[in-house]
Amino acid sequence: MDSLGAIPGSDSLLGRAIAEAFTDTGGSDLPDDEVTTRLLDTAYQHFCRIGIRRSTMEEVARRAGVSRVTAYRRFATKDALVKHVIRREFRRYFDQFLIEVQQGETAADRVVLGFAGSLQAIRNNPLIGGLMVTEPDVLIPSIVGDGGLMLGTVQRFVAGQLRQEQLAGTIAAGVDVELVAELMTRLCSSFLVTPSFVVDLDDTEQLRTVARRFLAPMLNAG
Repeated sequence: MDSLGAIPGSDSLLGRAIAEAFTDTGGSDLPDDEVTTRLLDTAYQHFCRIGIRRSTMEEVARRAGVSRVTAYRRFATKDALVKHVIRREFRRYFDQFLIEVQQGETAADRVVLGFAGSLQAIRNNPLIGGLMVTEPDVLIPSIVGDGGLMLGTVQRFVAGQLRQEQLAGTIAAGVDVELVAELMTRLCSSFLVTPSFVVDLDDTEQLRTVARRFLAPMLNAG
């Protein structure tokens, strides 16, 4: 069956792809060559243009200028191709996120930049943001479901960043970084999957104001 989403367990597949992106694992099984890169690039463009459900391995292979057999040698199923495209895109987002947050002078500044930047980067991404609008049933279940795999992965990453800040003395020693990371992660995921009639997610300054007022104070032990 070629249509992702109609296959039981596809939520887990995407959830694993997102988790692997954050932990930088799961990519070593792919050949590092021009054909693989071309297939991933072509699939990304095709998914952005018509979505995942309507895309086929045959069409991706044709547009990439390779045979169907070659495409299936690199990616045994369409699910495998989708997983690696999603993983690569989240990894790109993640790498850029780390660069951007370092522009903040204080821990509070970095939380503000991270909150606003991550929401807008995901929403504005041609593939990820596009899927959340056109095929929400493909991506959103992986964010909010899948036994909490994706949320748990992001929570551990955020907690790790906060723990580094704590060790550096930039946030209070009494802050429960695990709980703060949990609250921050769940707030971001809620904004991503549910439209807000109060907060304009396209307004960078409004998002930063929300983070300054409600997230940054959590860095101080009560």
